[in-house]
Amino acid sequence: MAMKIWHQSFTVLGNLPAYEARLRKHIDGIVRPDTEVVLHGMHPKTYETEYPGHDLRHNLLFALHANQFVLGGLAAQEQGFDAYAISTIPDPMLLEIRSALDIPVVGYGESSMHLACLYGRKFGMLTFIEEQLPFMAEKVAGYGLNDRFAGIRHVGFTFDDLIANFNDPAPVIRQFEESARTLIKEGADVIIPGEVPMGVTMAAHGVRRVDDVPLLDGLAATMKMAELMVDLRRTVGLEVSRNTCYTASPRPERLAELLTFYGYDRLMPGREE
Repeated sequence: MAMKIWHQSFTVLGNLPAYEARLRKHIDGIVRPDTEVVLHGMHPKTYETEYPGHDLRHNLLFALHANQFVLGGLAAQEQGFDAYAISTIPDPMLLEIRSALDIPVVGYGESSMHLACLYGRKFGMLTFIEEQLPFMAEKVAGYGLNDRFAGIRHVGFTFDDLIANFNDPAPVIRQFEESARTLIKEGADVIIPGEVPMGVTMAAHGVRRVDDVPLLDGLAATMKMAELMVDLRRTVGLEVSRNTCYTASPRPERLAELLTFYGYDRLMPGREE
């Protein structure tokens, strides 16, 4: 049966047409023919430059921007989407959004990390944003995967480097493989390319393993997990727990009141200022 998935990026996709086109092509090659994935980015005025990482290296700015993911999730449910896919490895507001929605909510980080455990004993991650290394290690701990985690390292190049070498990425691929081999020596037997642009670039150029170690395509994991959760909801009625403060649903009218009180309602997709 057909389904419709809301994909939410941490970038302003309209400012990065070449990346958006590559993202579109990659997703279309992942999902089932009857699955429609609609790409969404951040509000056009969110960042000072095309690269979110200049802000996201600061925990406070990350938290402020993360509220747009809440709005995207609410819009997805209101507009009749079957699932909401957070397409960035830090999974901003994942539990909070899951508590507010009835449709399945999946995160790139959570999906990638758990799936990596099916392909090897320990996984490692590579990232653009060096300042986020402790933050991401805390995410791993929060998902209960410390015993399956080999570590995280800066990949050795930046988002800007990747965009500059977008059509001829041989230099960044070589650097990626060098950094991956360091993680492998430290015990990783699965590698997760952290940010989506990194993972999509590796996949687009056929980089699926480094020596004997597989790369876990996080975007593929996210999309397939969304399809799986929709299937399970439809076939056996499986839905999230509502047992604790992490997953209990707030009253919709109270949530709407607070979104208005804090001024977030003006950024709701479809009625942004």
